[in-house]
Amino acid sequence: MSDQEKNELNISTSWNAYNEQCPTRLMLNRIADKWAVLLLGLLERETKRFSTLQRETGGISQKMLTQTLRSLERDGLIQRTVYASVPPKVEYSITPLGFTLVAPLAAIRVWSETHIEEVLAAQSAYDKAQDSEQQRPNVRKIVFN
Repeated sequence: MSDQEKNELNISTSWNAYNEQCPTRLMLNRIADKWAVLLLGLLERETKRFSTLQRETGGISQKMLTQTLRSLERDGLIQRTVYASVPPKVEYSITPLGFTLVAPLAAIRVWSETHIEEVLAAQSAYDKAQDSEQQRPNVRKIVFN
């Protein structure tokens, strides 16, 4: 897209996700969503129907699947194709833009799978420390460096 086209669409040529008004935060929210990550991961390999996506994405409700697919389609990350048949056949596929997210999202998924035991151990230790602090409400822990 040329600078002239960006100006006509009122699109900034530089974005800053740390600025609270920056629309890139919406995309960060989208790609940080567990359902979006899982669905894009499934669609990277092949086009799939709604029922297949629901079956392969354990724990997702029909409503959440519908909402997530619509959001991903609106953002240009997936494409929905409806075939004129009885009953209508609908398929979902990843777009070239969506495919640019495959590697970064896969890295995050692999990191999660690799480090989950360490995270669970850290959570357990934190929860135990919180429980013991709640039993001694008048004691404050002060650390000097």
